[in-house]
Amino acid sequence: MRIRVDWRTSCSLVGTVLKWLSVPLLLPLALAAYEAEDVVPFLLTIAVTVAVGTLLERLTDERDLGNREAFLMVSLTWLSVALVGAIPFVAAGEGALAHPINALFESMSGITTTGATAAVDFSVHSRAILLWRQLIQWLGGLGILILATAILSQLGVAGAQLMETESQTRNVNRLTPKISNTAQLLWSLYIGLTLLLIGILYGLGLVGAAPNMTPFDAVAHAFTTISTSGFSPRGESLGAFAPIVQWTVTVFMAIGATSFVLIYLVLQGDFERLRESDEFRFYLGVLAFFSVGVVAILFSDGTYAGDVERTIRHGVFQVVSITTTTGYASTDFNVWSSPAKHLLFICMFIGGMAGSTTCSIKALRWLIVLKGFRRDLFVASHPSVVKPVRLSGDVVDEQTIRDVYAYTLISLVFFIATTVFLVFDSSRVGFQLTEFEALGAAAATFFNIGPGFGVAGPYETYEVFPESTKVAMILLMWIGRIEIIPVLVLLTPSYWRS
Repeated sequence: MRIRVDWRTSCSLVGTVLKWLSVPLLLPLALAAYEAEDVVPFLLTIAVTVAVGTLLERLTDERDLGNREAFLMVSLTWLSVALVGAIPFVAAGEGALAHPINALFESMSGITTTGATAAVDFSVHSRAILLWRQLIQWLGGLGILILATAILSQLGVAGAQLMETESQTRNVNRLTPKISNTAQLLWSLYIGLTLLLIGILYGLGLVGAAPNMTPFDAVAHAFTTISTSGFSPRGESLGAFAPIVQWTVTVFMAIGATSFVLIYLVLQGDFERLRESDEFRFYLGVLAFFSVGVVAILFSDGTYAGDVERTIRHGVFQVVSITTTTGYASTDFNVWSSPAKHLLFICMFIGGMAGSTTCSIKALRWLIVLKGFRRDLFVASHPSVVKPVRLSGDVVDEQTIRDVYAYTLISLVFFIATTVFLVFDSSRVGFQLTEFEALGAAAATFFNIGPGFGVAGPYETYEVFPESTKVAMILLMWIGRIEIIPVLVLLTPSYWRS
């Protein structure tokens, strides 16, 4: 059989990514050296990533990335970075993350910006290891912007060519003449927002508004807020900090899940885009609707004994955290009533805007599904009428609508199949897992949310799951983060042969 995919080009580009991965590794290496901690895990990882990256990069000098090569490159990049990212955890030999499966789980959760953790006791890990854990999530958020603007949009994967009101390519080309320049522009915005949040959090610590907010905490939480990732070096997550920190992070989680193209245009003074964007209004409407619902339930249950500010803060924080797929916790929502937890469960399926760092199905696809369904109901009673689906006044082509329908259906099928597997696998080894816990864990890993419910709750750890289940979750985080299609395409014989 003759392989008709230029796999050398794909692997060569993966090699370039791995080689550049050695640069961010210098940050935890410097911290380890400064604090007289073990530097070997980072030196070893740098050596591996440079050596392997260089070897892969030399596979070919001609690197013309076609559609087929792009699918392979996207899939291999996330998988290879996760494998390399696990090396410091294993080499450090600290706590539960010293186990190779737990280390790979943590690394994949990091690079896919999931936020599910297999760590048990954060105090046993050095600050350099904890910084690497935060950094890989920040890199994952940065990487998904590259993926969205430069690759998936060009492939038209599952409606990913849409961003805000028109095709993503048209919007991107409006920003700069070249896609590479646009990517750099968006990365600059990403870095700028991160630095802004670091300054705000550090400032709150300096003025005494957040007494336990150290410089390390400011950097660590800024990394995983803008990237809508959710790792925290604190076992209590954001519950360890003052209310003003939680309110600040709530705002920046919402910003991180907003289209970066839209943010850029607004910063350029084009405020009209906010008013015109159907997706942005839908996204805000979803956050408001579920926030009001959860807060109302918490009030009616008397969860926080009538403390108005505390009730509103925790309700809004958790809705924004789950909907944007960040996965932070300001409190243990495992103890909330069943109606409140079920509303949070629904939030897991929504996600933020297209062109952001968020995961899950995303608000744009749900908006297309709802508009398409409303159109179909109208046409059913008016068969002679041609009624296109419009997004912010522009017509959405029928192929894109079909792509969105297909992706949404495939996502839900994957979720259901994953839930069945979790229940089966847990019962096979005698691990106690209720149906709702299985639903939450499946959604939390496949849609890259992070915390689920029960044994997978916000203050719990995935380390307790059977190893076979954790391996499956690693694959699910990988598949879910790169939007399913690139991996499924690789499994079709026609991709390799025809």
